[in-house]
Amino acid sequence: MSEINASIAVQVLPMTADQAEIIRIVDYVIAYIDKTHVNYQVGAFESTLEGNYDQLMDILKALPLVAAEITDIPVMVYSKINMAPKGDVLTIAQKTDKYL
Repeated sequence: MSEINASIAVQVLPMTADQAEIIRIVDYVIAYIDKTHVNYQVGAFESTLEGNYDQLMDILKALPLVAAEITDIPVMVYSKINMAPKGDVLTIAQKTDKYL
């Protein structure tokens, strides 16, 4: 499943004003993403994941349930999806390495 034919940007936003709680929930979700072993990059507002489309959709679908494991606070999940059926989406590195 090493084919990279998709990338998604995802933001999990807990619906609370408690900043410590927001960070706790988001950190938990990022730890879940890390355990999936897809390539990802955390940004200030959203995280970008790249890999196989079906695997990324499974991860995206799981994110609100992952947050619900540690909180009753509702979460909003915002995403952007880029998919090319025959592969060849721009990678995270192609998009950002020139700015490092």
